[in-house]
Amino acid sequence: MTKSQKYTARYVATKVLGEFEPMRDYASVILDKYLDKTDQRQRATDIVFGTLRNLTAIDNVINTLSGCPLNRIQKKLLNIIRIGCYEIIYTPSTGEHSIVNEAAQNTKVIASQKQVGFVNALLRQIIRHIKNRQTPLSQSNPMSTLPQDIDNGCEFDIDFLPDNTQNVAEHLSTLFSLPQWLVTDWLNEFGEDKVRQICFASNRRPSFYIRPNTLKTSLDDFAAKLKEKEIEFETIQDEPLLRIKSPSMVSQLPGYAEGLFVVQDMTASLPVRAMNPIQDWKILDMCAAPGGKTTQLAEVTNDSAQIIATDIDSERLLRVNDNIARLDLKSVQVLKYEKISDMKFDGILLDVPCSNTGVLAKRIETRFRIESKKIRQITAIQKDILEKASSMLNPYGTICYSTCSIQSQENSDIVKEFLQKHEDFTLVCEKLVLPCAQRFDHDGGYAAVIFRKW
Repeated sequence: MTKSQKYTARYVATKVLGEFEPMRDYASVILDKYLDKTDQRQRATDIVFGTLRNLTAIDNVINTLSGCPLNRIQKKLLNIIRIGCYEIIYTPSTGEHSIVNEAAQNTKVIASQKQVGFVNALLRQIIRHIKNRQTPLSQSNPMSTLPQDIDNGCEFDIDFLPDNTQNVAEHLSTLFSLPQWLVTDWLNEFGEDKVRQICFASNRRPSFYIRPNTLKTSLDDFAAKLKEKEIEFETIQDEPLLRIKSPSMVSQLPGYAEGLFVVQDMTASLPVRAMNPIQDWKILDMCAAPGGKTTQLAEVTNDSAQIIATDIDSERLLRVNDNIARLDLKSVQVLKYEKISDMKFDGILLDVPCSNTGVLAKRIETRFRIESKKIRQITAIQKDILEKASSMLNPYGTICYSTCSIQSQENSDIVKEFLQKHEDFTLVCEKLVLPCAQRFDHDGGYAAVIFRKW
C-alpha cells in the first residue's frame, strides 16, 4: 500500500490490533493515529471495537473450529483472521467473499504471499462450520450459537460452547467475552435474566447521544438544525437528549464549534439531575475530567452558580478547560486539585474513579484488565474521596456520589458504610441503572444524593 493510497477499514483494524496491548494501551488512542488515513472511519472503528469486545469468543471459534491452535498462528496473521472472523460472525450483512478476499490482500501486505493460502483456508474452514449466519436466538441451539444482538445470532453446526444448563456463568462468560468471576458476581446480585441483558449491553455498539446546551439553544431548535443538515436523529421521551442515528465525527456536527451541544449518555446525565443544584450554590465537581458533568452543572444552574472543577489528573483536567471554552461558560473555574483543600461548598459532585463495569461496551480495555482484587483497591480510594468531600461540605449541603460501575461494593455499600459513620448525613435518594441493549440503549451507573443535616 503506497503513501498516497487511503487505507481500508480492515487494514486500519489490522494495524490497530497489531499495536494494541490490552494491559497497557487504549485502543481508541491507537485508532486515532490511523483514522485520517482512511475514508472508512466509522467502519474501521466498528471493526476494531467489535473485534475487541468479542475477542474471547472469536479466539474460541478459531481455536476450536479451524483445526489450528492459536499458539501456532503468528500474531500478525492472527489479527487478520480475528477481524475476518468478527465480520463473518457478527456482521452478517457483509459478504463472505469480500471478507476472505481482503484478508488475503492484507496478508500479502502485512505478512507475505506464501501465507495467503493459510489465512484463506482457515477462514473458509470456519465458514464451512456455519449452519445459519443469522438466525433468531429463540430458535437456535445455545451451545452452538454466538449472539450478534438481543434477537439474533450466528449458529454453527457443532456444539462448542459451554452447556448453559450446567454452568450459566461459564456459558455467558464465553458467549460475551467477559471474565467469569464478574459474571458470577452479577448472577449472585441480579439473577440470570438481568445478567443476560447486562451481557448484551456490555457487547453492544453504543448509540451516540448528544445533550443540547440549553444556555444557547433548546432541544427543539437544535433538532431543527439537525433536520436542516439532513442528520437523522431520534428524540427520547422525558430525556433532554437526542440519539444520532448515523454517527459521524463529533466536530462535524452542526453547532459543535458554537458550543451548542455535548456528547453524553443517558445514564451519565443522571447524577447532576438527581443532585438538583440551584443557582446560589457554590459547587465542587471533584472528579471533573473530561467535563461533561461540569458543563451540565453550569447549564442546569443557568450559568449562575459558582462552580469549581478539579481532578487529581492534571493532564485530563485540560480537557475540562477545552469544554468550558467551547460552550462559553462563565460560572466555572478550573483549579488544580491541591488548591481546593481549604474551601467549603454547598454542593459537591463526586463522579469517582471506578471499575467501569457499567460501561464495558465503551471502555474496551476494561474486560481485559478488571480483577476482583482491583475492585477492593478501588473501593478504598472511593471511600477516601467521599470522606474528603464530606469535610469540605457546608452545613445543609448536598453530595452526589456517582460511579459508572454496577458493583454494589462500589455503590450502595460505600454509601451505607459512610452513613453509618456520619450521623449528620442522611440519604435523600439513590438509583442504580443497569446497562441496556434495547432501542434506546444506555450504559450502567449509580448515583446517590446525601444531605448534611447540620
